[in-house]
Amino acid sequence: MQEPGTVCALAIAGSDSGGGAGIQADLKTFAAHRVHGLSAIAALTAQHTRGVVAVHVPPAGFLRAQIDACFDDFAIGAIKLGMLANVETVAAVADALEAHAPVPVVLDPVMVATSGARLLEDAALDALRRRLLPRASLLTPNLPEAELLLGRRIRDRAAMRAACGALLACGAGAVLLKGGHLEEEADTVLDLYADADGMHEMTHPRLPRSAHGTGCTLASAVAAQLCLGRSRREACVAATGYVHRALAGGYAPGRGGVLVLDHIGAAA
Repeated sequence: MQEPGTVCALAIAGSDSGGGAGIQADLKTFAAHRVHGLSAIAALTAQHTRGVVAVHVPPAGFLRAQIDACFDDFAIGAIKLGMLANVETVAAVADALEAHAPVPVVLDPVMVATSGARLLEDAALDALRRRLLPRASLLTPNLPEAELLLGRRIRDRAAMRAACGALLACGAGAVLLKGGHLEEEADTVLDLYADADGMHEMTHPRLPRSAHGTGCTLASAVAAQLCLGRSRREACVAATGYVHRALAGGYAPGRGGVLVLDHIGAAA
């Protein structure tokens, strides 16, 4: 049983009615790490393992009320940011982070769903670059997201290294660039961690399966590890291992071919 004052992790992200990604994946991940999870829902999605059916974005004032309520009652050790669909949402989150600083922020720049549905408005992308990226203790983009942030292609390991440097120059405290989309890596998945002290490669065998919620889970696992006292690099190493184990045990609860992660098995 956790005692009053226990450090908690706060997820500010979208809700997935299918239970595989977003806030649902975040809370499962926090629980698997034995960290108490809090949530502020920035978007509601009607989705399942076959795609996103609809998106509803609640008023920015209500999002801010959720965030303030969490800070009013809990000791928050890390914040994970996920789907922030529009400019008003990005602004509300940025204002809240400024009001409640300093807390480590893990920014997962959610832009496109696994199904291909666009989850971030064009104007919100610029707002994210300007207002949130410089506040991120850690940025966790996949390659398509990093390409959108930088406006250029990332085709190989050398380009990944250059991209990490460019994202650090944009103001992020550290970067975990996820290389699952790297075409030249057929048998392994390369993730690259970078901060002011240098770069560190993490590799895992590529698993022949398509899953839903891996990016959400990775960012929330890092946030949980930060709450447990790990450094950013240590947190990223532990989190990539957690996602690999959760993916290895992935299962298909819906009619689509996309798996969801096994959070309980990954924590064992």
